[in-house]
Amino acid sequence: MATDTLKSTSSAGSATGGLRRLLLDNGALTALIVLVIAMSALSGDFLTTDNLLNVGVQAAVTAVLAFGVTFVIVSAGIDLSVGSVAALSATVLAWSATSHGVPVLIAVLLAVVTGIAAGLVNGFLIAYGKLPPFIATLAMLSVARGLSLVISEGSPIAFPDSVSHLGDTLGGWLPVPVLVMVVMGLLAAFVLGRTYIGRSMYAIGGNEEAARLSGLRVKKQKLAIYALSGVFAAVAGVVLAARLSSAQPQAADGYELDAIAAVVIGGASLAGGTGKASGTLIGALILAVLRNGLNLLNVSAFWQQVVIGVVIALAVLLDTLRRKAGATPVAGASQGGKGRQTATYGLAAVVTVAIVGATSFLHNGSSSTANPKVGLSLSTLNNPFFVQIRSGAQAEAKKLGLDLTVTDAQNDASQQANQLQNFTSSNLGAIIVNPVDSDAASNSVKAADKAKIPVIAVDRGVNKASVDALVASDNVAGGELAAKTIGEKLGGKGKIVILQGQAGTSAARERAAGFAQGLKAYPGIQVVARQPADFDRTKGLDVMSNLLQAHPDVQGVIAANDEMALGAIKALGSKAGTSVSVVGFDGTPDGLNAVKDGTLYASVAQQPSQLGKIAVDNALKALEGKKVEETIKVPVKVVTKSNVAGFTG
Repeated sequence: MATDTLKSTSSAGSATGGLRRLLLDNGALTALIVLVIAMSALSGDFLTTDNLLNVGVQAAVTAVLAFGVTFVIVSAGIDLSVGSVAALSATVLAWSATSHGVPVLIAVLLAVVTGIAAGLVNGFLIAYGKLPPFIATLAMLSVARGLSLVISEGSPIAFPDSVSHLGDTLGGWLPVPVLVMVVMGLLAAFVLGRTYIGRSMYAIGGNEEAARLSGLRVKKQKLAIYALSGVFAAVAGVVLAARLSSAQPQAADGYELDAIAAVVIGGASLAGGTGKASGTLIGALILAVLRNGLNLLNVSAFWQQVVIGVVIALAVLLDTLRRKAGATPVAGASQGGKGRQTATYGLAAVVTVAIVGATSFLHNGSSSTANPKVGLSLSTLNNPFFVQIRSGAQAEAKKLGLDLTVTDAQNDASQQANQLQNFTSSNLGAIIVNPVDSDAASNSVKAADKAKIPVIAVDRGVNKASVDALVASDNVAGGELAAKTIGEKLGGKGKIVILQGQAGTSAARERAAGFAQGLKAYPGIQVVARQPADFDRTKGLDVMSNLLQAHPDVQGVIAANDEMALGAIKALGSKAGTSVSVVGFDGTPDGLNAVKDGTLYASVAQQPSQLGKIAVDNALKALEGKKVEETIKVPVKVVTKSNVAGFTG
């Protein structure tokens, strides 16, 4: 009897221990299953074919980048340059194919060669120059991004139609980016598990000195490893640009962090020696499911960053627990181990489908809310101007009884494309979009048009796509007005500095064009410097401080937004409003306060709250099938100390 009891206890303990070991060995997979089940339970829009395909598309670029980074991390290195290399490769392709008439096939090869070259430079600096991988790839991050901006002159370049099909679907439903992700994932798995260089990666990551003493040519292997990372970055850049129909010089900014996070979440160790392609794919899917689900649940973009940071921390903690528990390493596995892994993935898929299927009944028969749903995708909420657009839109939506979902693209055209896809798959009544870039938003708007969802553009138009209405001020006209204001203030003579917006954005281009056009009427005005300060107050301060060293006698400043103008005022100190006149753009609360104080001479106010209000009004009209005007212009107004008291924005 006692023996039976012991056997029973031992068997139960063994079962519990086996389950614990299974969960620890497959922590990322467990997390993905839990996330899918949770999102399915919380949002009835998550578990649809369109949305699941969206998740795949949104994971594709990060996954392809991460496959390349997996090679580097397995070998105990790091590559911070993959995002910039992706942007540079896409820019080279578009520039050579469209601007110089190079055949598309050769242009694609040039893009891949660009990625290989960047990787080889990284590898050479690390292997032969003895630079730490962090420093070498950080330098390449800056160099590649700078070259992308130089080649493109800061503006997006249209992508060749034959390559843009990479962003389309096969058979009208299967996204090509997903296929590319699968192919590159299989290639990464083959390299890691079936090739000499793959085994070398694990050996170098496990113990570089031991690998060298065993006869491995470590330096040459590192060259090859970083070159492979460059190839995968180039492919990711081409896929991303194809989705956006244009090569964006600022594309994939910060994607290197997502790629590294995907690798770590997938079970690889930053200390090297462990990692696998399947784990990396799961890590990329976790990030995509998180962002997609949080968008559908209308969670603030700021909180999304917090959640993703917590997930990364938990992933590393789980890896530590797994190692302490003696779980199976994630490096190469035996044939039996691979068989068990395949069985585990199969079992996980079956369990997930069963639970998610049961969960979906929670949403069966549930109708949408009584209030019509509208989505608002803003280019950024890190700027008071767009915060005011949101405020005006939210106030009007509340007044009209609309359910308004607001997302923040954080000046990332790809992230905005993802958000618009999520809106479309959620079957919202209408969509309002403030494009990061007018060209890059076109494919997403076309998808919404195809789904018969009205689209209202606010502040910036959408090129190559049909929108129901454009609610905007004229950036070019506003730029001309700013130039006229500074010209009249200086009496038609003097030296001025122009602070431009973020390179590659339509607002920066249009306002700069307006400044140039308006200054033609004042030949006595000399522009001594034009420098970008990225619509940022701190950068405005730094750039203006530097320019003052070379041009201490400057008499005027035109800034493409109030934030940069306020930074310039800080740099000018007591000169602002006395010997130097500063003109801003947007009419933000801080800018208007500076006008009241006399440090900012004027701001070209676009009345952003009115833009948001009118956009919501027209979204409701379009949703109800009423006729809306194609273009609704909100007049700009020069606000100075004489009229600021009566201006409300």
